[in-house]
Amino acid sequence: MSTPAEPALARIPGSKSITNRALLLAAAADGPSRLTAPLVSDDTVAFRDGLAALGVEITEQAGADGVDWLVHGIGRGPRGRAGVWCADAGTAARFLPVFAATGAGEFAFDASEQLRARPLRPLIEAIEALGAQVLPGEGAAEGGGLPLRVRTAGLRGGELVVDSSSSSQFLTGILLSAPLMGRPLTVRAPGLVSRPYLDITLALMRHFGGDPAVGPDGRIRVATGGYRARDLRIEPDASTASYVFAAAAVTNRSVTVPGLGSGSLQGDLRFAEVLRLTGAQVEIGPDDTTVTGTGMGTLRGGFEVDMGDISDTFMTLAAIAPFADAPITIRGIGHARLKESDRIAATATNLRALGAEVTDGPDWITITPGPLRPAEIACHCDHRIAMSFSVLGLRTPGITLDDPACVSKTFPQFHQELARLFG
Repeated sequence: MSTPAEPALARIPGSKSITNRALLLAAAADGPSRLTAPLVSDDTVAFRDGLAALGVEITEQAGADGVDWLVHGIGRGPRGRAGVWCADAGTAARFLPVFAATGAGEFAFDASEQLRARPLRPLIEAIEALGAQVLPGEGAAEGGGLPLRVRTAGLRGGELVVDSSSSSQFLTGILLSAPLMGRPLTVRAPGLVSRPYLDITLALMRHFGGDPAVGPDGRIRVATGGYRARDLRIEPDASTASYVFAAAAVTNRSVTVPGLGSGSLQGDLRFAEVLRLTGAQVEIGPDDTTVTGTGMGTLRGGFEVDMGDISDTFMTLAAIAPFADAPITIRGIGHARLKESDRIAATATNLRALGAEVTDGPDWITITPGPLRPAEIACHCDHRIAMSFSVLGLRTPGITLDDPACVSKTFPQFHQELARLFG
């Protein structure tokens, strides 16, 4: 294959994880905060609109890199009565009820059928343990989930255990609002998965004036005192960048993502390190990351990798694994079965439809390389399924998606950008 040309610059939108955390922190702060280059997508707009329903004013202003959001923080929890529509945004369903519970009043939360099916029981139990009442909404399923109502006069803080074995978002939801509670909060989180997302949470809390401390026993203590207004530039989304990095690896191109370097808050940048195992060239600088294809047309396989801490990117690796020279096994990803879809099952089923040999278990998947055939990919309304298999489609003619528009959840211009870079 030919030598890659100069790296193309990829236009990766802002991090969803950082945007939605920063939105809540700025809302809880004591004045106006400017978020520069936030992600504008279905999930972040749902989160922004949820805050607006809770009484937080958020205005758009033109910025050097597109739209900036000016968040007029209220310095406390919400007051009164409100209804919040979370749409498909899991972070809205897991962060906003806790924020509402630190206020006073009654607040209703509901969402799409897809999000209604996702678990909320650990969060509900935590809110109730802290002193608020959580009531099932009309049509709520057994076992705890949306729709629900939070009836509250504030949260008291104290000692808490949060089951974090299925998602780190339950813990993050509690921590983000902890400085608004009546007294300091100490949390233990057994079974914590996706630790890098917790690190994002703690770093952003400190940016906005919070004071979380992690003890040697893993307990997290958060003082009271609220947050201070701060401006923040949102860095590009590392999970989204995984698709252009993987595409570079399998097409023998070279791609640079500006603004995503060694100082990134996001653990999912480690996906670039995983690509090194496949033979791709990876350069992570202070301010950008570049990935260049192997030059051989195939990837190096024959390895196992634990992607539990970066599970949002395991599908990206799985989708390009058929182009390796030996099987690739991905482990530690059992909690990915509880995301927008059962992501292990969805990935395995789609790869088998393409003719790949796949085996999987509760928290692992193995892909054996081999020739592929055309097929329609079942996206399951899951943006990451659609984006991962779009990368595979760069090397496999005849692949179509049954729901290409679902990428709007996090990257509305994904298909156009992939075509610009690799078309």
